[in-house]
Amino acid sequence: MSKRDYYEVLGVDRSADKDTLKKAFRKLAQQYHPDVNKSPEAEVRFKEINEAYQVLNDDQKRAAYDRFGHEGLQGAGFNDFSGGFGDLSSIFEELFGGFGGTSTRSRRQPRSGADLRADIRLTFEEAAFGVERELDIPRLETCDRCKGSGAEPPTAPVTCSTCNGTGEVRRRQQSPLFGAVITATPCPTCNGTGEVIPSPCTKCNGAKRVRVTRKISVKIPAGVDDGTRIRLAGEGESGQLGGPPGNLYVVVSVEPHPIFQRDQFDIHVDMPINIAQAALGATLKVPTLEGDQHDLEIPAGTQTGRTFRLRGLGIPRLQRTGRGDMIVSVRVVTPTNLTNEQKSLLRELAKSLGDQNLEPQKGFFDRIFGTD
Repeated sequence: MSKRDYYEVLGVDRSADKDTLKKAFRKLAQQYHPDVNKSPEAEVRFKEINEAYQVLNDDQKRAAYDRFGHEGLQGAGFNDFSGGFGDLSSIFEELFGGFGGTSTRSRRQPRSGADLRADIRLTFEEAAFGVERELDIPRLETCDRCKGSGAEPPTAPVTCSTCNGTGEVRRRQQSPLFGAVITATPCPTCNGTGEVIPSPCTKCNGAKRVRVTRKISVKIPAGVDDGTRIRLAGEGESGQLGGPPGNLYVVVSVEPHPIFQRDQFDIHVDMPINIAQAALGATLKVPTLEGDQHDLEIPAGTQTGRTFRLRGLGIPRLQRTGRGDMIVSVRVVTPTNLTNEQKSLLRELAKSLGDQNLEPQKGFFDRIFGTD
C-alpha cells in the first residue's frame, strides 16, 4: 500500500511552520497513542503520525520530501524512523508526563498559599450601616522556628545525592514505537524537592508550615447584602517555596428583618391604617432603619396598595455615595371586635354614603362584561 502524504497525515498545509506541526502532532498523538487508544488501528495510525512528524520537523528531510516525495527520502538514506526523535522526548513529556501524577517541575516551583473562606452572619442593620468584627481563622503559616526551611536550627537542608538537586530521575529507554525515549520521574529520595532534611524541625516536623489560629479584624462596609464576598488579600495560608500567601474570603449572610424587606438598596415596609385614616387622611409615624420615626402624610381617600416613596431612607449604596429609598405600602385594615357605639356610627355612615362608592365599580364591571 502506498504511503499517505505526510502533510495530509498531520492535517496541515504545506506552508505550516514548526510550531503548527508540533501542535498538530501533539493533538493527534494524544488521540492515537497506544497507551490511551486501545483500538486495533491506533498503533498503526500512531506510527504513521510519528513518521510524518519526524520527517517534516527536520529541515533536511522535509526539503528532500517536498522535492522528491517518499522516494526522495529513501534515496537520501532517510528511511529509518525507529529512533532519533530529537525534541520529541520533550513533546512526550508534555503529553504523557502528567498521566502518573504531578510533574517534577511543578513540585519545585513557588506555589501560592491556599485561599480560605469564613462565613459571617449579620443583622439587617449591621449589613446596612457596616460593622467591624473579629474572626478566628485557622490557617497554615510558615514555621517561625525553622523559618520555612524544615530543618532544626542551626542545621539546614542538604542537596539530594540521588538526583543532585534536580528533583527528578531520568531514564533512557529504547522503544520499538518511539525509539530512544527519555522519561523523567520524581526522585524517590527527596520526593521531587531536590533536597533532604537530615534533622527535621521539632516544631513542624519538616513540613515547613504549622497550623495556627489568628484573630483577623474584618471591616464590613455599609450596604453589603446576603451573599456578598469580602476579599482580604494575603490573609489565607502561607505560600510554599517562596510563593505568595493566599487570600481570605469573608462571605456575608444577613438575618431577615421583622419589618423591612430589602430590594437592592431600597427597603419596603407595609403600613396598616384604619378606615378613618384612609378616608379622612392622617399623619403617621413610620419606623426607619436608624430606630427613630419619620412623619408620613396620608392624604384623604387613600386606598389599599398605594405606595409612598421616602427618599434617602433606604440602604447606603455599597462603595458609593447616597442611599436608596424607603417604599411604604399602605394597607387598609377592616376593623374587628367593634363596640356597639362604633357599629352604630358605621351604620349611620353607610346610610349617608348609600351606593355612591359602588358607581366606579359598576362602570368597571360594565366595561368587562358588557352589561347594560
